Amino acid sequence: MAVTFDNGKGRQRPPFLAVAIKTARTLGTIAVTMLGLLFVTFLIGRVMPIDPVIAVLGERATKESYDATYIAMGLDKPIVVQFLYYIWDVIRGDFGMSLLNGRPVSQDIVRVFPATLELATLGTLIGVVIGVPLGIVAAVNRGSIIDQIARVLALVGYSMPIFWLGLVGLLVFYGILGWVGGPGRVGIFYVDIVPTVTGLILVDSILDGNWDVFWNAVSHIILPASLLGYYSLAYISRMTRSFMLEQLSAEYITTARVKGLSERAVIWRHAFGNIKVQLITVIALSYAGLLEGSVLTEIIFSWPGIGSYITTALLSADMNAVMGGTVVVGLVFVCLNIFSDLLYKFFDPRAK
Repeated sequence: MAVTFDNGKGRQRPPFLAVAIKTARTLGTIAVTMLGLLFVTFLIGRVMPIDPVIAVLGERATKESYDATYIAMGLDKPIVVQFLYYIWDVIRGDFGMSLLNGRPVSQDIVRVFPATLELATLGTLIGVVIGVPLGIVAAVNRGSIIDQIARVLALVGYSMPIFWLGLVGLLVFYGILGWVGGPGRVGIFYVDIVPTVTGLILVDSILDGNWDVFWNAVSHIILPASLLGYYSLAYISRMTRSFMLEQLSAEYITTARVKGLSERAVIWRHAFGNIKVQLITVIALSYAGLLEGSVLTEIIFSWPGIGSYITTALLSADMNAVMGGTVVVGLVFVCLNIFSDLLYKFFDPRAK
């Protein structure tokens, strides 16, 4: 039997119309969010005490060249028109030219973003694989020594500055013990050996069948990814423990135990099954945070990602690069939110 929806006026909407309306609302929300992000980045570029013309030509530019560049950059037009031009350029993937190297910013972002994506993805995987079971075990054994250890680990992960942990990690595991590779994605003798296909050095080295590059890349990424994973683990384990404690104190858990269900079924099938949707949000936020907030880690480990790219551009007053990188990071947040919504519908039938 076909399912219809009441539109509030006593009439029924066809299912396809309800889906179309919901899709339109979602797209409208995304458009408004991105428009707000573009407005903020555009405003930052205009209020910064940096003359974009001087940044391009230098302080010794003549008045004739200054005026010509000023007009060529569209700065003589009304601010609203400039903003509309900026939106159109971003839609076309044109973030302007980098003042540091003279290349299109879009090309630079395509080059550096995979490095951050690879680092943040591995860090999130470490945080999820260890953090979720740790949070569950801590909740099940509330008040025990295991619970205390888990809480201390989370507290240390929140409290310790990540740049300090990075410096100590380099000193101990690279400088003293020699267990891991140093700064950078690969050693100097392995640079540009494998062809770039995805931009992910681990994947590209596997595709090329060059296992020497692969293991060298692993030795370089393992320490920064572990530090980001520890930071992610602290957040994920803490939230998992909180969610599980709430479920384990619910009446349906008591009922399940009274019915004779095994403790394993009660914990994993019932309690954990009801926190999956909440964990999706936590993991998505953690992943987005690592994609955006791994700046210090990338700087310490000389990791050529988008975080260090934006930081270098900001220190050099390269506003085209700063604005382009900021827009890309904001777009990643929006995409992760959409992906989270899709996972909601998969794990929670009530959201369908």
